[in-house]
Amino acid sequence: MSERTGGPAIETTGLVKVFGEKRAVDGIDLTVPAGTVYGVLGPNGAGKTTAVRMLATLLRPDGGEARVFGHDVVKEAAAVRARVSLTGQYASVDEDLTGTENLVLLARLLGYRKPAARERAARLLEAFGLTEAADKQAKNYSGGMRRRLDIAASILNTPDLLFLDEPTTGLDPRSRNQVWDIVRAVVAQGTTVLLTTQYLDEADQLAGRIAVIDNGKVIAEGTPGQLKSSVGSGSIHVRLRDADRRAEAQGVLARVLQTSVTLDHDPVALTARVMVDGAAGGPAERAAHALGELAASGITVDDFSLGQPSLDEVFLALTGDKRNRPGEAGDKSGTNGTNGTTNGTTDGTAKRKQEATA
Repeated sequence: MSERTGGPAIETTGLVKVFGEKRAVDGIDLTVPAGTVYGVLGPNGAGKTTAVRMLATLLRPDGGEARVFGHDVVKEAAAVRARVSLTGQYASVDEDLTGTENLVLLARLLGYRKPAARERAARLLEAFGLTEAADKQAKNYSGGMRRRLDIAASILNTPDLLFLDEPTTGLDPRSRNQVWDIVRAVVAQGTTVLLTTQYLDEADQLAGRIAVIDNGKVIAEGTPGQLKSSVGSGSIHVRLRDADRRAEAQGVLARVLQTSVTLDHDPVALTARVMVDGAAGGPAERAAHALGELAASGITVDDFSLGQPSLDEVFLALTGDKRNRPGEAGDKSGTNGTNGTTNGTTDGTAKRKQEATA
C-alpha cells in the first residue's frame, strides 16, 4: 500500500456532471476522512454512481473539483488510479474461469509473477471463505460467493481507497452479513471505504458518517445519530388490536403529537415521530400522553415502543418516497461491474487468459 497523506481521503467542491439536459451530479461537496467507512445514501437516480465514477477517474467532471489523497482526479488521474479500487454494482468476474483463475489472471495483469500471483490468490480465497470453491467455475457460485470473489479481486493490491457501489444488492441476509464483515476487515487494515447503498441498515451498520444525496445534491450529512436526531427526538411504534380503528388512531396521534403519522405495512401498526417540546416535556412524556389519548378514545393498544428514528424514517423525511425512480443518467457509460480502476482490465482476450493462468 502506498504511503498516505495526513489529509482527508476525498475532498470535492461543487462537483458537477451533466448528461444532455440532466444534471446527474449538481454541485456536490464532500469531505471523507481517511481510514473510515463513509456512506453515500440515496434513491435510484440520485447521482451516487455517477459521483463514484468521477472520483475513480472513469468519468470526467463537467464542473467543480475533486481530490483523492490530495491528487486532482483530472490533472493527476494516474496518481489517483494507483491508490484506488472500485467494485461496481454487479459482480464482474469471468464466469468461465474458476475462482483461482480469476484472481491469478488479475494478479498477473497487475504485475505479479506466477508463483506470487497464485500465493496471493490462495490467501484471498482463504480469507474470503472460498477455498473449497477455488477450483469451481464462477458461474457455479452463488450470488454471495461471486460478490466476495469480486471484492477479493478489488484488493489484490490493497488499495488506499476502495469504492463499493451498492455491494450487497440482491444478496440474501447471510451473504450481506459476510460482505459487511469483509468491509470491516478491510477498514481495520487502514483502507478507506466509500460505500454507496440504498439499504438503510447497511449504512447504519458500517458508516461512521453518511451523506444523503437526492437529485444530484447533498441534502444532509453527518453521523447516523445526527441524521436521526434531525428528523425528531424519537419515534413511537404502536400496534393496535383492531385494524378497523387504525385511521382513527392515526388522527388521534397526529393531533396529540402535532406530527405526521405513517401507516406501516402491518395493517394494525402505526409510526409517529415524537418531537422535543419544552412545554410538553420530553419524548417519553409526550408518547405517554398520546397513548393515554388513544385509551380515552377506546382504542386498544396491544404493543408499543419508543426509540430513536430509524434511518428509514430519516431517508423518507429527507427525500420523500422516491425509491422507484429510473436508474441514473449515464448508466450506459459502460462501467457497471468494473472491478476497479487498478484492477479494471478484466476484458482481456482468451489468449491473455491462457497466458496469465498457465
